[in-house]
Amino acid sequence: MRFYEEEVKEYVGLKNQGATSYLNVELQLLYSIKYFCKAIYQIPTEDDDPNKSIPLAMQRIFYQLEESNTPVETTELTRTLGWNAIDSFIPYDAQEFNRLLLGNLEYKMKDAISKLFIGKMKSYVKCVNVNYESSHIEDYYDIQLNVKGCKTLNDSFLEYIREESCEENNKYKTETYGLQNAKKGVIFESFPPVLRIQLKRFEHDMKRDATVKINDCLEYPMEIDLQNYLSSDNNESKPHNYLLHGVIVHSGDLHEGSYYAFLKPEKNGKWFKFDDDRVISVIDKEVLEDNYGGGIAIGTSAYILVYIHESDIDFVQSPVLYKDIPENLQKRLAEEKVLYEKKKKEAEERHLYLTIKIVTLTTFAHHQGFDLANFDDQQYPLSDVLQLKVLKSDAYGIFKAQVAHHFGISEDQMRFWVFANRQNKTVRPDTPIQAHWPGLIMEEIYMKMAPRQNEMKLFLEVADKPIIGKTWFRKTDGNSHRMIFIKYFNPDTQSLEGLCHVYVQTFGKVGDIIPILCKKKKFPRRTSLKIYKEIKPNMIEEMKLKLTFQQSEIRNGDIICFRKALTKQEVKKHTVAGRICDIPTFYESLSMRIVVQFKPKHKDREQKPEFDLVLNKKYTYDEVANCVAVYLNTNPLKLRFTTAYPTTGKYKIGIESTTTQTLSEMLQTTHLDSINLLYYETPDISILYRG
Repeated sequence: MRFYEEEVKEYVGLKNQGATSYLNVELQLLYSIKYFCKAIYQIPTEDDDPNKSIPLAMQRIFYQLEESNTPVETTELTRTLGWNAIDSFIPYDAQEFNRLLLGNLEYKMKDAISKLFIGKMKSYVKCVNVNYESSHIEDYYDIQLNVKGCKTLNDSFLEYIREESCEENNKYKTETYGLQNAKKGVIFESFPPVLRIQLKRFEHDMKRDATVKINDCLEYPMEIDLQNYLSSDNNESKPHNYLLHGVIVHSGDLHEGSYYAFLKPEKNGKWFKFDDDRVISVIDKEVLEDNYGGGIAIGTSAYILVYIHESDIDFVQSPVLYKDIPENLQKRLAEEKVLYEKKKKEAEERHLYLTIKIVTLTTFAHHQGFDLANFDDQQYPLSDVLQLKVLKSDAYGIFKAQVAHHFGISEDQMRFWVFANRQNKTVRPDTPIQAHWPGLIMEEIYMKMAPRQNEMKLFLEVADKPIIGKTWFRKTDGNSHRMIFIKYFNPDTQSLEGLCHVYVQTFGKVGDIIPILCKKKKFPRRTSLKIYKEIKPNMIEEMKLKLTFQQSEIRNGDIICFRKALTKQEVKKHTVAGRICDIPTFYESLSMRIVVQFKPKHKDREQKPEFDLVLNKKYTYDEVANCVAVYLNTNPLKLRFTTAYPTTGKYKIGIESTTTQTLSEMLQTTHLDSINLLYYETPDISILYRG
């Protein structure tokens, strides 16, 4: 931690997202005001949504400015402001952004902003010839001072409070005395501990009908006494000497400009220049003369000045200590930092590693869907697949030994098949990794066998015993055998079972496999079976028993699914019970399944769970409510659902219980990798009365 060390402190910059220099200078300025920094840390954010909370984003940035040795990101803040990537390339006025940001924070910060930045000024009108005066006092957060026609900051203050005569055609109308000659003006009743001055560098040019920048020279001092600009009614005895704390400089014109800041973060410290991700120490001349304007650097001049009341500097700039940050916030931000560093390291080292996913017969046995496993399609239940991160430089032998150790089996019993992406969008084991490749490194195998894939998917084949001698596996480089996978469809349980993998003779007949299948399920040897080939989700074709596997276009990695042949009575029994007994129809029903994530919409005393349910895309509102009610053990009529945006997860719209939409239409699923999310709530009354 670097929280207030006596030695010279190092500062880090902020990354520019495109055209966000205005944001960076304002954040660095606010961070340099210690009282403001402490007030930000004191905002309760433990229950805040990180994607929506501006205070939490500010806390993160301030904490990282203390902790980080490299420039800090600001994307979390702009996201909470509702900005997208395009917005980050749109120039913004620094003064306007300051008001926007403080406006969003003021309620959460209680009176901290008013304590620091609010002063009072009096607007008045005073008649010359009669005893009449009208005035009102109002708050101000900053002061806008003229540059044009002024040489120094004192000139600008005098111009600001200069009285204006109301005479001749511009007389002031009073209720009692009618039209009168008068003087009107403004005078300061008080100045705040931190005084923010905006220099009016931009004005509308009537001739050009455009806003132009005023680059005139305006001198401003390191110290300024503001006593002369206070109302005579002010009774404060303390001096009104102000010390320069910060200068925000605008370089360029209205349309193509950027900002950087000169700040003195410590009471007795040095001046630093903050230019996005660059921070350097500077001398007084760079803070003052170089930014008065009107010089060689055309278009570069001070735009905002920040002074701190000398009498309040210990109050404003008291160091930020550990105790000023709530423990829960320290813990949260520290954990986030560790996670960020971990992800950063992983990203930096990603090119050194391969991601390998391994499917086993156990994975296959529990898979209820197409292919051998579901690797990443969030629409359906994901398979429990072993995922490893392997160094590309590791030898295949090292990888094989690692997997053998994980499963507790001998390396001799193992053979890996590489999955291939087929043209029909299926993913099947296609080619085995050769046993004589133990010296090859994993990157070479990847480039040989899966160069177009982002990751390697492998099927782990395990042999129980050698076929002959020391030979454990059949050769697959010839044309004699094909390795295929077997699924069994059980109409009673309405489920698929991944049974096994077998080798079949290429020129053997499909019917020859029936005794093997019967044995696997312990059916009588001559049980009549229906056998289908799983080609792709919407193409499940019955196989002809008298054709050979070659004629049936069977290749390595293909899947066949079978069931018992049913009598008419058995078919009728299943139909009456609402069960599917036809394999193609059952596969079609699988395509209707969808995983939906349910989250409670509101946090309350009784913590409600988050959970996933596998539902049917064609379910009605009532069917969805009934399934959720069973899980929650509640009344389905008391449930109310709200949709979510697929990319952000934010609340979208409530769903009427009388809707005729199907579940798929309610979710409006368009992204294959998006999570199907519904928020639920259980109000005290039923959402619909049904007599």
